[in-house]
Amino acid sequence: MVRRAGGRDVGLEHLTLLELAPPGFVSVAAAAGFNVVGLRVSPVTDAERAWPMRPGSAMLAETADRCAQTGIAVLGVEAIHPGARAQDAEPVLETAAALGARYATVLCEDPDVDRFADRFAALTELARPYRVRPVVEFMAFRPLRTLEETLAVIRRSGGGGLLLDTLHIQRCGVSAADLARTDPGVLSYLQICDAPTHPAADAITEARAQRLLPGEGDLPLSGMVSALPEILPVSVEAPNPAGREDPAGYARRARLAAECLLREMVLCAPWCSTGHRARCA
Repeated sequence: MVRRAGGRDVGLEHLTLLELAPPGFVSVAAAAGFNVVGLRVSPVTDAERAWPMRPGSAMLAETADRCAQTGIAVLGVEAIHPGARAQDAEPVLETAAALGARYATVLCEDPDVDRFADRFAALTELARPYRVRPVVEFMAFRPLRTLEETLAVIRRSGGGGLLLDTLHIQRCGVSAADLARTDPGVLSYLQICDAPTHPAADAITEARAQRLLPGEGDLPLSGMVSALPEILPVSVEAPNPAGREDPAGYARRARLAAECLLREMVLCAPWCSTGHRARCA
């Protein structure tokens, strides 16, 4: 399994291969060499398939068993849509706890950021007995669009965390210096992918279906990773049509791309010879 010297966890996010049911996704990630995963246990959009991962479900039990069999740990689950009552999020928190997940992603869809901050704080308190840390991320197409505003929400929460994503870092204009100044205590993990320097016309489609594997685009990934703590977990989130054509093969390519990035191109030569960007050399 992929682990950099020093013990950094390297994972695969479910969005990368979202057409796979959670148990199958865990098996594919393990076979590709990852040691952690992020799992979609509650849909983000209405068009997305809702896998039956509620507490007590057969699929949840099967997923937990598959993790145990393969040695895969669950880094985080998504997603919580915070409503008026924090208790409405408890099924996701129970599922996260059953899987041993460290984090649960909370979506900010509320244009009233102050109200969202209050709900995020309530969720953070609710999650304590489950030993799950709610985390939130900034995105150019959601109400939380800046690192500063997101950190302000986290500070008000009394224990919530920050989820970083290389695509959103680029599209929101966050620099490596900004990342380096961020309090390590609020960091959860870093989702990695690549992309062209300039955004696509449809930012949401780009984020959900048109990402590239690390090294296949133009993002300053090495600078982003280097600005953050060396032990911070990373997880590939790179949904792309190529993943639907060959999920297992795409997962293996994702693992090699992550290895190439994290080892600062030391092990990159064989991968570059099969089509990886020459800038890795």
